[in-house]
Amino acid sequence: MSQLRVTLKKSVIGQQWRARRVVTSLGLTKINQTRTLPDNGAIRGMIHRVRHLVVFEPVTEVSE
Repeated sequence: MSQLRVTLKKSVIGQQWRARRVVTSLGLTKINQTRTLPDNGAIRGMIHRVRHLVVFEPVTEVSE
């Protein structure tokens, strides 16, 4: 299964409550924190909602 690497690049301070909740749901709590998440429609929709706060890229290799 393909995966995405999502990094929080901007603070959620001053953002709408929906954006803050989506960032928290993605598992991001601090600036420059990175999470590897599955590439599916739900995650893509969440990233689209907060695309002004995060940067994402596909993961080519899975490190364990």
